[in-house]
Amino acid sequence: MMATNGKEACGVKDDVSPVSSNGSAVNGKATEAPPLSKLQNGGAVRPERFTFSPEPTIEDIRRMQAEFTDERDWNQFHQPRNLLLAMVGEVGEVAELFQWRGEVAEGLPDWTESEREHLAHELSDVMIYLVELAEKCHVDLPQAVLRKMALNRLKYPASKVHGSAKKYTEYKD
Repeated sequence: MMATNGKEACGVKDDVSPVSSNGSAVNGKATEAPPLSKLQNGGAVRPERFTFSPEPTIEDIRRMQAEFTDERDWNQFHQPRNLLLAMVGEVGEVAELFQWRGEVAEGLPDWTESEREHLAHELSDVMIYLVELAEKCHVDLPQAVLRKMALNRLKYPASKVHGSAKKYTEYKD
């Protein structure tokens, strides 16, 4: 596990509204999703999606982790290969939390608060390592995501792939 945890340890103030605009999160924790609403014609409306809090940004996370490693003189150990292997280890810890549970419902309704918090810690470790790896490789992660999403839209046009899990190479024009 990573040594970084908690907003207070990183110097981030918790001045974000405790409820997201869709009411699905309180202090960054998912709440039970509302049931599907029925329309008069018998259809159903999906509830709004979970949203992240606006802070900290990816740049804030990069800066906090850089300060953390600088204060401990750990940059000598934080080379791309080492960061990648550490991140893979953390992904393994996330996988371990899901192991033997079968399918898990969105929002984790059958998980205890302690299990959810453990997952939040492990996912945070993965993200921290991912952001630091991107920094060490000089990849502007937010811009890379925008470029990748544009490529994915071209590879998987909604009109062609809607409702299908096939790989883009399996579609015929």
